[in-house]
Amino acid sequence: MYAAVRVRGYIGTEKSVRDTLSMLRLERVNHCVLIPNTPVMKGMVTKVKDYVTWGEIDKTTLEKLVEKRGRLPGDKKLDPTKAKSVVKLIEKEESVKNVEIKPVFRLSPPSKGYKTVRMPYPKGDLGYRGDKINPLLKRMI
Repeated sequence: MYAAVRVRGYIGTEKSVRDTLSMLRLERVNHCVLIPNTPVMKGMVTKVKDYVTWGEIDKTTLEKLVEKRGRLPGDKKLDPTKAKSVVKLIEKEESVKNVEIKPVFRLSPPSKGYKTVRMPYPKGDLGYRGDKINPLLKRMI
């Protein structure tokens, strides 16, 4: 399962890129979504690689993300006891679709900031970063 985080805004983007970002539910900067590892989703994320960063999320980061930033419909916080069962469901189904939480996690900007939002991962913060997404998510939670 991938975690994708929106890094850049809409200004100057093509309509097809804006549509893909909205289909991924990445409407605003610093929003995060969980994406199943399918060819269709991977193609969508690759299309918007100049606006998002993504990588494989591990179990501990997923637990922390759901516990701290998971919200129920109506924007109510999730109980810590219920968060562990939600994480098990997410791992089992590889999706947030059938779980009772909202699919978008609103994160704060990363502590110590981004490197740069104009260059790909090794030099900046855009594109695929593999398992190195976990330290970024921990800084944003």
